[in-house]
Amino acid sequence: MKQKRDFPYVVVTKKQEKTIKMNHPWVYEDEIMESSDRIENGCLIDVFGQKENYLGTGLYSEKSKIRVRILDHNANETFKDTFFQRRVEYAIQYRIDTMQDQFSNCRLVHGEADGLPGLTIDRYENILVSEIASYGIEQRKDIIYSALVEGLKKFGVTIDGIYERNENEIRRKEGLEVYKGWYFLEGFKQGLSPVVRIQENGVYFDVDVENGQKTGYFLDQKYNRMAIRRLANNHRVLECCTHTGSFALNAAKGGATYVKAIDISDTALNMARHNAEINGLDVEFDQGDIFEVLESMIQKKQRGEFDLIILDPPAFTKSRKTITNAKNGYKKINTMAMRLLNRGGYLATCSCSHFMPTEDFQQMLLEAGKDANVQVKIVEIRHASYDHPVLCGVKETDYLKYFLVQIV
Repeated sequence: MKQKRDFPYVVVTKKQEKTIKMNHPWVYEDEIMESSDRIENGCLIDVFGQKENYLGTGLYSEKSKIRVRILDHNANETFKDTFFQRRVEYAIQYRIDTMQDQFSNCRLVHGEADGLPGLTIDRYENILVSEIASYGIEQRKDIIYSALVEGLKKFGVTIDGIYERNENEIRRKEGLEVYKGWYFLEGFKQGLSPVVRIQENGVYFDVDVENGQKTGYFLDQKYNRMAIRRLANNHRVLECCTHTGSFALNAAKGGATYVKAIDISDTALNMARHNAEINGLDVEFDQGDIFEVLESMIQKKQRGEFDLIILDPPAFTKSRKTITNAKNGYKKINTMAMRLLNRGGYLATCSCSHFMPTEDFQQMLLEAGKDANVQVKIVEIRHASYDHPVLCGVKETDYLKYFLVQIV
């Protein structure tokens, strides 16, 4: 039986109730039919259906279109500090179990998939990098951060500092300040460098947690990069949108005869060159817009110069409104890449937008193949690494698609 507790409440539409029962934790502003008078921003709030049936308890955000992020469906849960400590413990144990020798560099908290909606925590050796996109989680970050530090100590891991990358514009929609900087916790070291050296699959990378994209590095492609290494031996490889050189260095490590990597950012390329140097790997780096670079190669009739092309662009869409333009963008670069490959060549192509479902991405590849006058044979379909779990019913957690195909 539900315990009596002094939580405010909202009543939602039948449509929203159905969505909640299908395990999706978001309650949208437009789906709320009734609410109690005393609701404070960031507070715990009960969610009910129209028949006064309890659906769950979550964190309230008065400015966001996502008005409630449900934490749990247990009517007897009190949601005290121990609740958030348990969630952190579960998240750490999951990474211990699944990441094993890669635990030193992984995502420790993956938002909704770990029952801590709006929270991202990445670990780079002795540094944690945090990104918060929920008003309620922001209010409870002290207990969460402390639980992470104490929880990791139990496994012999000492955390020297937490760097907050709270720059996402979603925070403004939550009514939160946008900023980045070190978070203070007693026992943390002072004067820490924002550049951390990590090892991934035997390759070293210097990660800039202050200025790098997202939290400094893209941990979600960890095992997809390893798949490239297995295929790269004795092949000529082109990586597009290399960022810090991760796929390119794995290709070189795998025995590629030649590796070229392209990015539009000078800053990213400088870090990529540095990473190649510290590993003693030979990679040619060039600056350029990927659409222009691929088109130029086609015009110069460079078909067959590469045996393997990697396309890992940033998300072409972060909204349903622009999905058509995004599909056209993906189709264009994939068509050009296919035209550059000889038959029998391989294309590793990715999308990191959850607005582009796996089946739509596969259909795009079919259409790109037709435009390039080739057939596309799927070698494998992969997703994000184990530390980025997908929560059933929450498609937003299944965002990364990685297709390895052969052009025949």
